[in-house]
Amino acid sequence: MRKIAYIDDLESWKEEFEFSIDIDIRFSEVDMFGHMNNVASFAYFEEARIKYMMHVGIFTDLAGDEVPVVGDLQCDYHQQIFFGEQLKLFAKVNSVGNSSMDIHYMGLKPNGEIGLTGRGVIINMSKKTGRSVPLSEELKNNILVSVEK
Repeated sequence: MRKIAYIDDLESWKEEFEFSIDIDIRFSEVDMFGHMNNVASFAYFEEARIKYMMHVGIFTDLAGDEVPVVGDLQCDYHQQIFFGEQLKLFAKVNSVGNSSMDIHYMGLKPNGEIGLTGRGVIINMSKKTGRSVPLSEELKNNILVSVEK
């Protein structure tokens, strides 16, 4: 596998993942050759990200002013993924900033090989102002606890 800019050591990076969801590659998510459309991975990242955040207890109450917003999102495709396959999609917080966190993703094919990897910045945003808001100490602690597990 080629070198990925956001991964220093692939083996240790892989070992840091604990949370995963299963994704069934549906017919509506493939192209005429039967492999996963490149747009589908971003929907998979969203599903894994939301379930991961709920699992670790961060951004669970969206009724207030602050919400998590995607600042950037990137996907690297390493192997073709086909209709009917099940992808085990992992998510983890890689780092935490003042008002944001970097989440990494890894999709394993049924044979255990990496099919895709990704990363993205999630920004704590104010609904009222549309600007970033520093993460509360409580939220930072919840995030950091999830990183240290």
